[in-house]
Amino acid sequence: MSMEKRLCVICAWREHCQKRFSVKAGVALNVHCPDFTRDFTLKDLDADSKLVNGQLERWKEKKVEGGPIITISREPGAGGSEIARKLAKDLKMDLIGGQIISRVAESAKMSEKVVRTLDEKHVSTLDSWLTSFFTSRHLWPDVYLRHLSKVILTIGKHGCAVVVGRGAQFILPPEKTFRIRFIAPLEQRIARIMQTHKCSREEAERYIAQTENDRSAFVKKYFHEDIADPAHYDLVLNTATLSVEEAAASVEGVFKARHFD
Repeated sequence: MSMEKRLCVICAWREHCQKRFSVKAGVALNVHCPDFTRDFTLKDLDADSKLVNGQLERWKEKKVEGGPIITISREPGAGGSEIARKLAKDLKMDLIGGQIISRVAESAKMSEKVVRTLDEKHVSTLDSWLTSFFTSRHLWPDVYLRHLSKVILTIGKHGCAVVVGRGAQFILPPEKTFRIRFIAPLEQRIARIMQTHKCSREEAERYIAQTENDRSAFVKKYFHEDIADPAHYDLVLNTATLSVEEAAASVEGVFKARHFD
């Protein structure tokens, strides 16, 4: 069987990654990337599918609330994922990870399933917002970005969710979105990755460098923005001296003090 170009599940760059390598797969569908870095965040596809279907069922069971959304952007190793889980639990909000959003967005069928959890009125509003989003930001809506935007905007319409990654802070309307970025000094991030993933310093350094590059390149490619620009966030929190509980409490205090329309 000839080599076939396939989507690289590591970063959603499809046939070409940000390093301009052509990503191909062999007969066993194993992706061979000349710049592969072990990705500790990848989850089992079947488990992801169950999480997605479970979320769809929860949305179908309740009315569209349209409450506030928290978006999380984070430097790798800054503890953003752990803090996001704590926030979602404390605030009784849905937690929706970037990997799941990305995989749903990659499938037109799954994307439409998500959108169908809205009623006709909200679907019309979503279509209007989607059109204005591409127009106002001067973006060329390729297939992936269009589905990604549909999925994230649908999450926004349901409201009451903590959304991690995938550029959600650039898609959702700012008046109903609390946009957070977590940062920390490099040495502390390396130490955290070594501890949480039981890996060597060299592995941790490679993971952080690759992940930072992937996230930055993703935002630059799809939104023409700098992910690290503090102007894109309502709160930038340095977690250097904060525990997960302390960081979550700090965010919760600011979030509750803000009045959403």
